[in-house]
Amino acid sequence: MCRNGTLGVIGMAGMGPAPKPNARRRNATVAMTELPANGREGAPPAWPLLPDIALTTQRDSAQRTADELELSLAEPNLTGRQRSTAQRKADAAREAAAILTAQLTAQERVEAELWAALWALPQAVEWERAGWVREVAQYVRWKARAEQGDLDASKEARQLGDRLGLTPLALLRLRWKVAAHDEESVPRSRRRPSTGRRPDDPRAALHVVE
Repeated sequence: MCRNGTLGVIGMAGMGPAPKPNARRRNATVAMTELPANGREGAPPAWPLLPDIALTTQRDSAQRTADELELSLAEPNLTGRQRSTAQRKADAAREAAAILTAQLTAQERVEAELWAALWALPQAVEWERAGWVREVAQYVRWKARAEQGDLDASKEARQLGDRLGLTPLALLRLRWKVAAHDEESVPRSRRRPSTGRRPDDPRAALHVVE
Protein backbone atom coordinates (compact mmCIF):
# COMPACT_ATOMS: atom_id res chain seq x y z
CA MET A 1 0.00 0.00 0.00
CA CYS A 2 1.27 3.44 -0.89
CA ARG A 3 1.74 6.20 1.70
CA ASN A 4 -1.39 8.03 0.57
CA GLY A 5 -3.49 5.01 1.34
CA THR A 6 -4.13 3.93 -2.19
CA LEU A 7 -3.09 0.61 -3.61
CA GLY A 8 -0.12 0.63 -5.94
CA VAL A 9 -0.27 -1.10 -9.28
CA ILE A 10 1.57 -4.39 -9.07
CA GLY A 11 2.58 -5.96 -12.35
CA MET A 12 1.82 -9.60 -12.90
CA ALA A 13 4.72 -12.03 -13.16
CA GLY A 14 5.99 -12.38 -16.70
CA MET A 15 4.27 -9.22 -17.92
CA GLY A 16 6.06 -5.96 -18.61
CA PRO A 17 4.70 -2.50 -19.31
CA ALA A 18 2.16 -2.13 -22.08
CA PRO A 19 3.76 -1.58 -25.49
CA LYS A 20 3.64 1.85 -27.02
CA PRO A 21 1.02 2.19 -29.77
CA ASN A 22 3.53 3.18 -32.48
CA ALA A 23 6.43 1.01 -31.29
CA ARG A 24 8.03 -1.13 -34.02
CA ARG A 25 8.92 -4.70 -33.35
CA ARG A 26 12.65 -5.19 -33.47
CA ASN A 27 12.31 -8.63 -34.99
CA ALA A 28 9.74 -7.58 -37.58
CA THR A 29 10.26 -9.26 -40.94
CA VAL A 30 11.52 -6.90 -43.63
CA ALA A 31 9.75 -7.27 -46.94
CA MET A 32 11.89 -8.77 -49.71
CA THR A 33 11.50 -8.16 -53.43
CA GLU A 34 11.22 -11.50 -55.20
CA LEU A 35 13.11 -11.88 -58.48
CA PRO A 36 12.00 -14.35 -61.16
CA ALA A 37 14.06 -17.54 -61.04
CA ASN A 38 14.21 -17.74 -64.82
CA GLY A 39 15.65 -14.24 -65.12
CA ARG A 40 14.70 -11.34 -67.32
CA GLU A 41 13.14 -12.13 -70.67
CA GLY A 42 13.84 -10.35 -73.94
CA ALA A 43 16.82 -8.75 -75.62
CA PRO A 44 19.22 -6.59 -73.59
CA PRO A 45 19.01 -2.80 -73.91
CA ALA A 46 21.17 -1.02 -76.46
CA TRP A 47 24.77 -0.51 -75.33
CA PRO A 48 24.85 3.06 -73.95
CA LEU A 49 28.57 3.82 -73.62
CA LEU A 50 31.04 5.27 -76.11
CA PRO A 51 34.01 3.18 -77.25
CA ASP A 52 36.93 3.11 -74.81
CA ILE A 53 38.38 6.55 -75.60
CA ALA A 54 41.57 6.09 -73.57
CA LEU A 55 42.61 2.84 -75.26
CA THR A 56 41.51 4.06 -78.68
CA THR A 57 43.55 7.26 -78.34
CA GLN A 58 46.63 5.34 -77.21
CA ARG A 59 46.28 2.92 -80.12
CA ASP A 60 45.86 5.70 -82.68
CA SER A 61 48.82 7.64 -81.24
CA ALA A 62 51.09 4.60 -81.40
CA GLN A 63 49.97 3.87 -84.96
CA ARG A 64 50.61 7.47 -86.00
CA THR A 65 54.08 7.43 -84.44
CA ALA A 66 54.93 4.20 -86.22
CA ASP A 67 53.79 5.62 -89.58
CA GLU A 68 55.86 8.79 -89.13
CA LEU A 69 58.96 6.82 -88.23
CA GLU A 70 58.47 4.53 -91.20
CA LEU A 71 58.40 7.59 -93.45
CA SER A 72 61.59 8.93 -91.88
CA LEU A 73 63.36 5.69 -92.70
CA ALA A 74 62.83 6.44 -96.39
CA GLU A 75 65.03 9.56 -96.13
CA PRO A 76 68.34 8.99 -97.95
CA ASN A 77 70.22 11.18 -95.47
CA LEU A 78 69.26 8.94 -92.57
CA THR A 79 72.15 6.55 -92.12
CA GLY A 80 74.06 4.64 -89.51
CA ARG A 81 73.10 5.15 -85.92
CA GLN A 82 70.18 7.46 -86.68
CA ARG A 83 68.60 4.86 -88.97
CA SER A 84 69.00 2.12 -86.37
CA THR A 85 67.41 4.30 -83.68
CA ALA A 86 64.51 5.29 -85.93
CA GLN A 87 63.94 1.66 -86.92
CA ARG A 88 63.92 0.54 -83.29
CA LYS A 89 61.41 3.25 -82.35
CA ALA A 90 59.22 2.40 -85.33
CA ASP A 91 59.18 -1.28 -84.39
CA ALA A 92 58.29 -0.45 -80.78
CA ALA A 93 55.47 1.89 -81.84
CA ARG A 94 54.11 -0.70 -84.26
CA GLU A 95 54.16 -3.35 -81.54
CA ALA A 96 52.41 -1.03 -79.08
CA ALA A 97 49.70 -0.30 -81.65
CA ALA A 98 49.21 -4.01 -82.27
CA ILE A 99 48.90 -4.78 -78.55
CA LEU A 100 46.39 -1.97 -78.00
CA THR A 101 44.37 -3.11 -81.02
CA ALA A 102 44.24 -6.64 -79.59
CA GLN A 103 43.17 -5.25 -76.20
CA LEU A 104 40.37 -3.23 -77.76
CA THR A 105 39.15 -6.21 -79.78
CA ALA A 106 39.17 -8.49 -76.74
CA GLN A 107 37.48 -5.86 -74.57
CA GLU A 108 34.67 -5.30 -77.08
CA ARG A 109 34.08 -9.06 -77.32
CA VAL A 110 33.96 -9.51 -73.54
CA GLU A 111 31.70 -6.47 -73.15
CA ALA A 112 29.21 -7.84 -75.69
CA GLU A 113 29.14 -11.31 -74.09
CA LEU A 114 28.87 -10.01 -70.53
CA TRP A 115 26.23 -7.42 -71.45
CA ALA A 116 23.97 -10.11 -72.91
CA ALA A 117 24.54 -12.48 -69.98
CA LEU A 118 23.84 -9.89 -67.29
CA TRP A 119 20.52 -8.79 -68.77
CA ALA A 120 19.28 -12.38 -68.59
CA LEU A 121 19.80 -12.55 -64.80
CA PRO A 122 16.95 -12.28 -62.26
CA GLN A 123 18.47 -9.01 -60.97
CA ALA A 124 18.04 -7.46 -64.43
CA VAL A 125 14.30 -7.16 -63.83
CA GLU A 126 14.97 -4.64 -61.06
CA TRP A 127 17.75 -2.90 -63.03
CA GLU A 128 15.32 -2.29 -65.86
CA ARG A 129 12.64 -1.07 -63.48
CA ALA A 130 15.09 1.35 -61.84
CA GLY A 131 16.64 2.47 -65.15
CA TRP A 132 20.14 1.29 -64.23
CA VAL A 133 21.25 0.76 -67.82
CA ARG A 134 24.37 2.93 -67.67
CA GLU A 135 25.31 1.60 -64.24
CA VAL A 136 25.29 -1.95 -65.59
CA ALA A 137 27.28 -0.84 -68.64
CA GLN A 138 29.91 0.78 -66.41
CA TYR A 139 30.22 -2.47 -64.48
CA VAL A 140 30.68 -4.35 -67.75
CA ARG A 141 33.45 -2.00 -68.89
CA TRP A 142 35.35 -2.22 -65.60
CA LYS A 143 34.91 -6.00 -65.55
CA ALA A 144 36.23 -6.35 -69.11
CA ARG A 145 39.32 -4.32 -68.19
CA ALA A 146 39.77 -6.35 -65.02
CA GLU A 147 39.85 -9.57 -67.02
CA GLN A 148 42.87 -8.17 -68.87
CA GLY A 149 44.77 -7.73 -65.61
CA ASP A 150 43.84 -4.17 -64.60
CA LEU A 151 43.79 -4.23 -60.77
CA ASP A 152 42.20 -0.80 -60.42
CA ALA A 153 39.42 -1.86 -62.79
CA SER A 154 38.94 -5.00 -60.71
CA LYS A 155 38.30 -2.90 -57.59
CA GLU A 156 35.81 -0.69 -59.42
CA ALA A 157 34.01 -3.73 -60.84
CA ARG A 158 33.75 -5.28 -57.37
CA GLN A 159 32.19 -2.15 -55.91
CA LEU A 160 29.69 -1.76 -58.75
CA GLY A 161 28.87 -5.46 -58.59
CA ASP A 162 27.88 -5.05 -54.94
CA ARG A 163 25.60 -2.13 -55.80
CA LEU A 164 23.95 -4.17 -58.54
CA GLY A 165 23.27 -7.18 -56.33
CA LEU A 166 25.64 -9.58 -58.05
CA THR A 167 26.66 -11.41 -54.85
CA PRO A 168 24.53 -13.17 -52.22
CA LEU A 169 25.41 -10.54 -49.59
CA ALA A 170 24.60 -7.70 -52.02
CA LEU A 171 21.22 -9.31 -52.75
CA LEU A 172 20.48 -9.35 -49.03
CA ARG A 173 21.42 -5.70 -48.64
CA LEU A 174 19.10 -4.74 -51.47
CA ARG A 175 16.32 -6.89 -49.97
CA TRP A 176 16.13 -8.99 -53.12
CA LYS A 177 15.69 -12.73 -53.29
CA VAL A 178 15.48 -15.11 -56.22
CA ALA A 179 12.27 -17.12 -56.33
CA ALA A 180 12.42 -20.89 -56.09
CA HIS A 181 12.46 -22.69 -59.43
CA ASP A 182 9.13 -23.93 -60.66
CA GLU A 183 9.56 -27.40 -62.13
CA GLU A 184 7.17 -26.58 -64.96
CA SER A 185 9.26 -23.55 -65.93
CA VAL A 186 12.48 -25.59 -66.19
CA PRO A 187 13.20 -26.82 -69.73
CA ARG A 188 12.37 -30.52 -70.13
CA SER A 189 15.96 -31.30 -71.14
CA ARG A 190 17.21 -30.02 -67.75
CA ARG A 191 14.69 -31.87 -65.57
CA ARG A 192 15.71 -34.95 -63.61
CA PRO A 193 14.21 -38.16 -64.98
CA SER A 194 11.48 -39.74 -62.90
CA THR A 195 12.57 -42.76 -60.82
CA GLY A 196 9.07 -44.13 -60.33
CA ARG A 197 9.57 -44.17 -56.54
CA ARG A 198 7.33 -42.63 -53.91
CA PRO A 199 8.31 -39.10 -52.71
CA ASP A 200 8.89 -40.45 -49.19
CA ASP A 201 11.27 -43.14 -50.42
CA PRO A 202 14.88 -42.06 -49.55
CA ARG A 203 16.05 -43.60 -52.80
CA ALA A 204 13.99 -41.03 -54.68
CA ALA A 205 16.76 -38.48 -54.03
CA LEU A 206 19.25 -40.61 -55.93
CA HIS A 207 19.86 -39.90 -59.59
CA VAL A 208 22.32 -40.91 -62.25
CA VAL A 209 25.37 -38.65 -62.58
CA GLU A 210 26.30 -38.24 -66.23
